[in-house]
Amino acid sequence: MHPAKRIHAAKSEKLKGKQIVLAVTGSIAAVETVKLSRDLIRHGAEVVPVLSKDAMEIVHPNALHFATGREPILRIDGSVPYIELVGTDGTADLLLIAPATSNTIAKVAMGIDDTVVTTFAQNALGAGIPIVIAPAMHETMYNNPLIAAHIKTLEKLGVEFVTPKFEEEKAKLADTEEIVERVIRRIGTRELEGKRVVVVTGSTVEPIDDVRIVTNRSSGETGVELAKVAFEKGADVELWLGRHHTVAPKYLPTKSFETTEDLLALADSLDADICVVPAAISDFSPKKSKGKIPSRAGAITLELSPTPKILPALRKGAKVLVGFKAEAGVSASELKSRAQALMKEVGLDLVVANDVSKVGRGTTSLLLLDRKGNGETFDGAKSLAAEKIWRAVLHGLSR
Repeated sequence: MHPAKRIHAAKSEKLKGKQIVLAVTGSIAAVETVKLSRDLIRHGAEVVPVLSKDAMEIVHPNALHFATGREPILRIDGSVPYIELVGTDGTADLLLIAPATSNTIAKVAMGIDDTVVTTFAQNALGAGIPIVIAPAMHETMYNNPLIAAHIKTLEKLGVEFVTPKFEEEKAKLADTEEIVERVIRRIGTRELEGKRVVVVTGSTVEPIDDVRIVTNRSSGETGVELAKVAFEKGADVELWLGRHHTVAPKYLPTKSFETTEDLLALADSLDADICVVPAAISDFSPKKSKGKIPSRAGAITLELSPTPKILPALRKGAKVLVGFKAEAGVSASELKSRAQALMKEVGLDLVVANDVSKVGRGTTSLLLLDRKGNGETFDGAKSLAAEKIWRAVLHGLSR
């Protein structure tokens, strides 16, 4: 068995059954395509590598052969592979040009065909095969108004561009994770296309003084996974992010909040088709002291006052509202009862409840309930939990 088959769908099956042509041009970022290929395969894709002559000066065809398990296409011959893959009735689901040089972008936009990569691009455009382009070049080249115009031309034709990272005066190839996510979004289910989704995650912090805070335990992991899945399904996603201990994807628009009052101000402006709220929101807040309370002055007493309730405020601005109910050390029946009470109190469309003692790094245990009284449980990875929750939002729960 080829090594590429051993990692097939190891991360997910989001690209299972999808064939992706990875066209590589002569940017130094071509060295990243081995990793990129492998990550696409780990999500279930079949990857067919295509290398221009200049690309072969940077990454050897053997590297892509090993990475994908497919013999790279290096030239056009009588077998006309571009017709088989990206011609009319071609087998490929998407053409990914990564990295794409300014030279290749200009040629594709002007209809020039003089490399194996541009041959694939021109035929994909003619056949209506989806195209995603990830540029990589010096920043001055990316800022060239002619290149900017070529990018706009291609975008009008439906080509999607993955914005590069701007570092060290270079427009560097976007992170592999973002490229893979955009591929999944482009040829995925698109179930949330046209929907505005807001995910509120992390925890609020309430100041004791100018140094110390009161907060809740929350990594923000579940919320980030929910936002990623919504993005993959085509939604216009905005992430509202409080205190957290996980990495939020740079490609997701983000608004930050600290206190419950901060979050309440954001809630007043909410206008979303779907709002999902796994945030750990403080129920109590101390009266803040100025400066720093002396640490050697002996014991202190904090008087905690109830904070404003956020879910009712979010209810006003969301057509569909998914709330979370976190408890600790309760029975399954009590967890369900408290989740149902929250649903009735706020008018939630779906509630996700859990016992925090059963939540760990990357894993969770959930109870999902809807207005009809249907319920489902889930135990496993938070990434899979996010998929489960979105299926419930989109298709309901089984009886």
